[in-house]
Amino acid sequence: MYYKGFYHLFYQYNPWGAVWGNLTWGHAVSEDLLHWLDLEPALKGDQWYDVGGVWSGSVTFRLDGTPIILYTGLAEDLEQTQNMAVPDDASDPFLRKWVKSSENPLLRHPDGVYKEDFRDPSTAWQVEDGSWRITIGTQVETDGMALVYKSRDLLHWELEKNVLYTIPGSGMWECLDFYPVAPTGRRGLDTSTRGPSVNHVLKVSSYNDQHDYYAVGSYNEVTQAFTPVNQELGVLYGLQYDYGKFYASKSFYDPVKKRRILWGWSNESDTEAQDIAKGWASLQAIPRTVWLDSELGDNLIQAPIEELKSLRGVKVSKAEVELEAGSILRIEGSYGGQLDIEVTFEYPDVSKVAFKYGRPLDDPFDCSEGGSAQRGVFGPFGLLVMADDALQEQTALFFYISQSKDRQWSTYFCSDQSRLDQLFVGLLCYI
Repeated sequence: MYYKGFYHLFYQYNPWGAVWGNLTWGHAVSEDLLHWLDLEPALKGDQWYDVGGVWSGSVTFRLDGTPIILYTGLAEDLEQTQNMAVPDDASDPFLRKWVKSSENPLLRHPDGVYKEDFRDPSTAWQVEDGSWRITIGTQVETDGMALVYKSRDLLHWELEKNVLYTIPGSGMWECLDFYPVAPTGRRGLDTSTRGPSVNHVLKVSSYNDQHDYYAVGSYNEVTQAFTPVNQELGVLYGLQYDYGKFYASKSFYDPVKKRRILWGWSNESDTEAQDIAKGWASLQAIPRTVWLDSELGDNLIQAPIEELKSLRGVKVSKAEVELEAGSILRIEGSYGGQLDIEVTFEYPDVSKVAFKYGRPLDDPFDCSEGGSAQRGVFGPFGLLVMADDALQEQTALFFYISQSKDRQWSTYFCSDQSRLDQLFVGLLCYI
């Protein structure tokens, strides 16, 4: 959130080691989303309803501008409850101390919901009559769903009869996010914005496969129902924010630059022993700005926040490079673990392709079969990053293209981590 001149980041944190457990809310502040000052943890598990850990949640601003935290607490018997905390001193721009409500827990699991499957309240939004709504993730038997609760005062909540959205057999949903998007442009919207031209995004973190799925759709305030614009791109059936190590994401509205910013957690690929040895585990991916793809209307466009440009150092560029099959071109002059790479590949002239690989032009491609070492008519081609001089260690971020019989191109974007050693890679590509 943004409050009194500072961006605030709250995150799941274990103060006692680089392993999962002892969940508290870490807290850091920044003026530019790049350079952060660590503060004391905001919330610790010190009450009967959260002694097992302070799990995920969200921040909501009251009408007077005061932020409140709604979060999931884990009791000793593993029951998941929903709770509130408020600033001890709202005039402190750092919000160093938070006080838990004497009315906690505000919510306990409803009938038909298992006590361990009820978590992660969203940011609250207001509907036309001035009342508030939140959504909470759960599953009933194996049906994942987004429950909706209503309130007049953000303190006393009542379960709505209808669910926001559900998919049979989809398993546990957690870390839900629900927010409006403008019909055109990159402008972000406050979470309570509504109107006939405003669509919404519902994001679900799927506990079963640890990926973040989303859909763009319409929200009916009367029925509390979310309906995807494109049923083929419904939640869990179509789009992901990211196809790498990216989970439990959360967005917020930035009132300073009028944008919607997305944070995501990367749990990397290290073993627990490696995490312990280095003294830390996991990271927050670079924050992104997200907005609606107005041409299609059913998906989002993402880009790193503009502040990232201030970190750029030496620029190295090459143009008019011809890629021969099997060749490797080394780019000299810029090194490091954090590179912003912009690359444009031109589609080949099909009439000049020698069909010597025995693979048809419209042959579908599978990223997982052979990785970057496989060969086809048009690729793979792309980038080798995090590579040593001998190329024994490398990460391939590569493309494969195919052309259908009606001359339409299909593009596959893949990563090959089979020769990756304890490294994390971030890449921005334009094609």
